[in-house]
Amino acid sequence: MKFYDAHNHLQDARFAGRQGELIAACKKSGVARMVVNGACESDWPQVLALARENKIVLPSFGYHPWYLPERTPDWKHTLGKFLDEVPSAIGEIGLDRWKPGLGYAGQEEVFLDQLQIAAGRNLPVSIHCLQAWGRLHVLLRDHPRPPRGFVLHSFGGPAEMVPALAKLGAYFSFPGYFLHERKRRQRETFRQIPADRLLVETDAPDQLLPEDKNRFALVDVDGKPVNHPANLAAVYSGLAEFLGETVTSLTPRVEENFLRLFAGL
Repeated sequence: MKFYDAHNHLQDARFAGRQGELIAACKKSGVARMVVNGACESDWPQVLALARENKIVLPSFGYHPWYLPERTPDWKHTLGKFLDEVPSAIGEIGLDRWKPGLGYAGQEEVFLDQLQIAAGRNLPVSIHCLQAWGRLHVLLRDHPRPPRGFVLHSFGGPAEMVPALAKLGAYFSFPGYFLHERKRRQRETFRQIPADRLLVETDAPDQLLPEDKNRFALVDVDGKPVNHPANLAAVYSGLAEFLGETVTSLTPRVEENFLRLFAGL
């Protein structure tokens, strides 16, 4: 079976230079491709280097709302240069009204700038959204979107919004973190996801799985547990169990969805 990770951050400094080791473990566990998302100008070079060195990596470049204060005046030009370097997606971008101390001013402008680039180039885009689902829907509805669609990474929005978002081109990505018992509401929403819009992700090094499902224990340099990207197969397994089907039936459906969205990249 082949597994496809719709969203992770393999370039993250918490992996402390162990990316080669992590990729080897991923390949051994059946991971076929992984979308590695940049979050700001300072980490785009690492994402690019990983993609050039490893065919398993599908690079994605974008400005995450948490890092908008760091952007330079030329950030859009720089983004375009990275997108021209290798076949790639755009992300992680988004809206966030949840993070304490994070200002909302400017988030929509930067989000729309990147959405416009994605639409103009017809590139898939990975979207982060916390406590801004209504506004996100309005922006997606009223502005150009990439014809091939977009990923709602770790979708935690209301179940009643799924049909409207799917109509706009959304794919919905399930993280292993939702296998925790306290995430029952988020899990239940995935019963409503259309079969042709379902994706799976690790969001490594974030969003740890429950301890009993964590097949690849890993810690950072400070000894803090982090999510290993090779846990992707365990996420598939947990989601399949929750949906009442087998991994054998789930895997080809997710593969078809992933290859459709990221075709040519």
